[in-house]
Amino acid sequence: MNIGIRKAGHATILDLDGALKLGDSEEAFRNKIQELVDGGSTRIAVNLAGVTELDSSGIGALVRAFTTLKRAGGKATYFAPTKRVIMLLKMVRLDTILDLADDEGTALSRI
Repeated sequence: MNIGIRKAGHATILDLDGALKLGDSEEAFRNKIQELVDGGSTRIAVNLAGVTELDSSGIGALVRAFTTLKRAGGKATYFAPTKRVIMLLKMVRLDTILDLADDEGTALSRI
């Protein structure tokens, strides 16, 4: 899993590329979110377009990021999920809890 970071105004965008599942990738994502929060970044948009696989640990990491940012007084939004990712999130009914957007522009307008 590669995690690209870029700024867009007051938001930080994480571009995920690869599998988000149990192990190094899930841990790297969790650590990156914590680093950003510790550094004062509390408005984060996560680009899911490059996520090739997602398991329960990966889903847990997305939820943890969402709650971590909410507790820090910020906001997390996720955008451009693949059909497979959106299907998995709907199966566990997280599509109604996580802030999902179709594209980057929509996601940035929400944070």
